[in-house]
Amino acid sequence: MNRVSSEEVMQDGAHRRVVRIGDTVRRPVQPWTPTVHALLRHLEKVGFAYAPRPLGIDDEGREVLTFIEGNSGPSGWAKVVDRQGLRNFARLLRDYHDACRSFSPPPGATWSTDAGGPGNDEVICHGDFGPWNVVWQGNQPVGIIDWDFARPAPRLHDVAYALEYVAPFRDDAECLRWLHYPAPPDRRSRLEDFCSAYGLESTVGIVDAVIARQQHNADLVRQLAEQGHEPQASWAADGLLTELDNRIEWSKAHRHLVE
Repeated sequence: MNRVSSEEVMQDGAHRRVVRIGDTVRRPVQPWTPTVHALLRHLEKVGFAYAPRPLGIDDEGREVLTFIEGNSGPSGWAKVVDRQGLRNFARLLRDYHDACRSFSPPPGATWSTDAGGPGNDEVICHGDFGPWNVVWQGNQPVGIIDWDFARPAPRLHDVAYALEYVAPFRDDAECLRWLHYPAPPDRRSRLEDFCSAYGLESTVGIVDAVIARQQHNADLVRQLAEQGHEPQASWAADGLLTELDNRIEWSKAHRHLVE
């Protein structure tokens, strides 16, 4: 079988081409790839079964990871509409954070974005923990993918990032049209469900943390776009920064729906 016919294209963006070959996934190598591979090897060592395993670099210079069978990408949005799926999603994040607590980054560790400062609640955050980056079988998550934004940061960075998307901090029209909700969501109850499943004792300060995380994400996209990085430069050209600013304003104006 030739190389072309054996490759299943999973993502074909101009900035990143991801393919599946058999039970492996091949992705472009980045400066932070060795550090992420060290993290993934640690997760395997401690028995965390929900992350791909790094298998090295292939003869085309691509990183090789094990393929996790299931549904991911846009189909993940519908999985967290279900309350049990939402709780499973939160519990997976907690299990990951607990699994990486004992990880020590290798000397000279490189991350794709700035790392946070030391703190008692700091872990290696996934950095992009949304339903699209979870592999699902039914409403049960079976894997976490796309570790490019992993970095040391307080646990709350991942919690707040996830809650923006699964509470969600979005208007009713977007929830109904794009996010698979059959009716406007009870955002306050969903936030409480997520926090309880994650193991937080209180939701005090969570809404402020989500809004701060939204602002941090918008600032990061703006910074990377200005530096010419893709896909952020294309996102900015397509108007995403205005959309992100509008979402922040919606969150500030409608926080009474969530807290």
